[in-house]
Amino acid sequence: MLQNEHNLFLGKQKNCRRNWVTFYSAEVLIALRTLHERSIIYRDLKPDNIMIDATGHIKLIDFGFAKKLSAAQNMRTLTNCGTLGYTAPEVINAQLGYSFHADLWSFGILLVELLSG
Repeated sequence: MLQNEHNLFLGKQKNCRRNWVTFYSAEVLIALRTLHERSIIYRDLKPDNIMIDATGHIKLIDFGFAKKLSAAQNMRTLTNCGTLGYTAPEVINAQLGYSFHADLWSFGILLVELLSG
């Protein structure tokens, strides 16, 4: 764990207010955009992999399933991995491959959970 980081997972938060959800979901999207701009697909977005640091900003943790995609592979991957409840359907049936949009599916599931408490 990084110095000054709180061991506070988003998944442990209850009764989230809308402005809280808006702020943290925007930070998650910025983190995903930053990874995608570097051709990295995260593939394991879930509350347990999001921490809040001492300044109140998010940190993505556990990059065990992250993968750098290449143009030679048409920016796609075939590996079936991730946490089942957050995994996009095309990841589960990865015969045709999938790309960055699989992270957005996981983000949508995360957002529903944050909004519903």
